[in-house]
Amino acid sequence: MEFPNLLEDGESFRQMVEGCAAFLRERFPFAPQTILQLGTGLGSLAERIVPTLSIPYADIPHFPRSTVASHQGNLILGHVGGHPIAVLQGRFHFYEGYSTREVSFPIRVLSLLGARTLLLTNAAGGLNPLFLPGSIMVIDDHLNFLGENPLRGPNVDSWGPRFPDLSHPYHPALIKTALDCAHRCGLKNVITGVYVCIPGPSLETRAETRWLRDCGADAVGMSSIPEVLVAVHAGLQVLGLSVVSNVNNPDCFQPILLEEIIDTAAKTAPQLEQLIVEIIDRFPKIV
Repeated sequence: MEFPNLLEDGESFRQMVEGCAAFLRERFPFAPQTILQLGTGLGSLAERIVPTLSIPYADIPHFPRSTVASHQGNLILGHVGGHPIAVLQGRFHFYEGYSTREVSFPIRVLSLLGARTLLLTNAAGGLNPLFLPGSIMVIDDHLNFLGENPLRGPNVDSWGPRFPDLSHPYHPALIKTALDCAHRCGLKNVITGVYVCIPGPSLETRAETRWLRDCGADAVGMSSIPEVLVAVHAGLQVLGLSVVSNVNNPDCFQPILLEEIIDTAAKTAPQLEQLIVEIIDRFPKIV
């Protein structure tokens, strides 16, 4: 799929977004209020959804295709505790060759269908030496080291402001709710921290790990920031949850294996599922 050059043909990109939204609007029996974006090794969370409709990404006009084995590639419409939700079972990454506006395309489309909240998950490498593998980090801020922004180019004023405020990209009330729900569920492995996004797909060197820690990051990954930027631009409230898959010390560096990242994410998934269901049950009271 070839996206138009936004600087040369922003109108064509707008037509693609609105055309995709129209395609889904015809098929959705109801409008989702929340988008749940599932990350590496966390696709099984979709099993907690009471499904109404499931559409493979390949069947949706202009949707990118997920090329990572641990990302199934389905858009699921359903309910969690009666709350209408759209689940993105698998995401797209900058390292797959997509631009950041291609990566964030589904968020933009679903924002036009009435979604008001984005709850995204990912697997990340721990940088904070106090973290433990299997922890769930509630993201309270981020560093964007991708070198690209999905909002670059002509702004569509009806979609959002030219210069969106990022003083609180992750909604304070949602962060508090997540921490309250963790306490209520008896989860002892829930923490807060700063997430940094790098391009990938190569994993960090010792020097890069030390530098990212010095920059103030608590965990590092290769996703999520483009989706957050588009969601904030569209006026959505955002909550980000990272499963800390490993923690590496640059002074005693160990190989980082994708298989271990996926395995840790899968083992932590039941706790993350419990937390997410509890959070969504509280959404009508705070959103």
